[in-house]
Amino acid sequence: MRLARVALLVAAFVAAVVVCPSSAPGEASGQERIALRVEIDGAIGPASARQLEEALAVAAERNADVLILQMNTPGGLATSMREMIADILASPVPVIGYVAPAGGHAASAGTYILYATHVAAMAPGTNLGAATPVELGGPLPSFPDGDDKNDGTGPEAGKDRKNAAGPPPAGDAMTAKVTNDAVALIRSLAELRGRNADWGEKAVREAASLSANAALQEHVVDFVARDTAELLQLADGRTVEVAGRKEALATKGLPVETLEPGWLIRLLAVITDPNIAVILMLIGVYGLVFEFTSPGAVAPGVIGTICLLLGLYALNLLPINYAGLALLLLGIIFLVVEVFNPTVVLGLGGVAAFMLGAAMLLKTEGPGFEMSWTVIGIAAALTLGLALLTGSYLWAARKNVPRVGAQAMQGLPAKILDWEGDEGHVLARGERWRAKADEPLAVGDSVEVADVRGLVLTIRRRNAGGDGARQ
Repeated sequence: MRLARVALLVAAFVAAVVVCPSSAPGEASGQERIALRVEIDGAIGPASARQLEEALAVAAERNADVLILQMNTPGGLATSMREMIADILASPVPVIGYVAPAGGHAASAGTYILYATHVAAMAPGTNLGAATPVELGGPLPSFPDGDDKNDGTGPEAGKDRKNAAGPPPAGDAMTAKVTNDAVALIRSLAELRGRNADWGEKAVREAASLSANAALQEHVVDFVARDTAELLQLADGRTVEVAGRKEALATKGLPVETLEPGWLIRLLAVITDPNIAVILMLIGVYGLVFEFTSPGAVAPGVIGTICLLLGLYALNLLPINYAGLALLLLGIIFLVVEVFNPTVVLGLGGVAAFMLGAAMLLKTEGPGFEMSWTVIGIAAALTLGLALLTGSYLWAARKNVPRVGAQAMQGLPAKILDWEGDEGHVLARGERWRAKADEPLAVGDSVEVADVRGLVLTIRRRNAGGDGARQ
């Protein structure tokens, strides 16, 4: 019996030794194998950069096999694009760039980001390219001298080439400077990932674009995949360089989990629209103005403070022009002053400064980050209308008879209670007052208040021009 028990224990021990090694890798990893996905749908901005940063942090924390960066974007801000590229290059988790769904695109900033990913793929019916830094604006058109014959083939062509030999204008020099910087960036990313650097330069200099199949033929992307399952199947077995080390991807059949953006990212996506930021600032300024003019209302002050802080926070995340911001705030101050001291000059000057400041607010503009002249015009019109409306009420209030103080007492009828010589007591507004007069009076005379000095009323007969005292 005892031998049977010993044999049973030995058998159990051997079984444990055999089973434990096979389960050790799963226990050592502490995480099941998984592919995470983050979707960037819309313009590239501070919210997109924050969303990718958080997704990469989650992928590293959960030791995910890959992070799928699914994009459908018209482009966006260069500053946010460079932040996203830096995060991808420093990521310990391989990033698969995927332009999807069908009909989507990765234009402008999206092209640079796709070039930075470890594996690049597109869905059928998508396109990429047009990576020229359009936020600089295009060159000014050349106007003909009258005959419009200088097309580069006539006798004027030599003169143009001669003039072109000199130093370029400041605007052209700045455009060339930023374009060359963008070319260097996309070529460095192409060389890092083994992609077509020449076409990348063409996309920057000539705004070239490619369809999904054409991008595959030009070696801009690694493959075309219809869906995420095919994407992971085609990526399986590829060797990529991640954080300075070579790594073979094992992605076939991985479960995919989509990381949804949090409330903060959704809020950033709304308030970092420069038009929304300007509106928040306006609400904030006028909320504080109403609170200061009507202390104790509380709600305008609370709402105004929150909106003003949100607007300033949004502008802090955007590449703003501080001269434009100063003009914007100056215009608001002028319009606020117009409310309390109505003048034509301050009102018109405030509107002009506000509109100029709003137009100059952003240093650069990308798709989805343009200042709307409709929003600027409506905001300026509403602000001016509010200033004029408030100013008209204040102007009308100045013309009304004062309701309190010594001036409000002038012209009021009074009843003599007792009188002796040139002084006595009268009843005015239901109160007993000490009074005096420069003419003889008696109890029962019809009198009115001519002046107030301290707590003593100066009265006069009511029929002595009293009806005109209030005019």
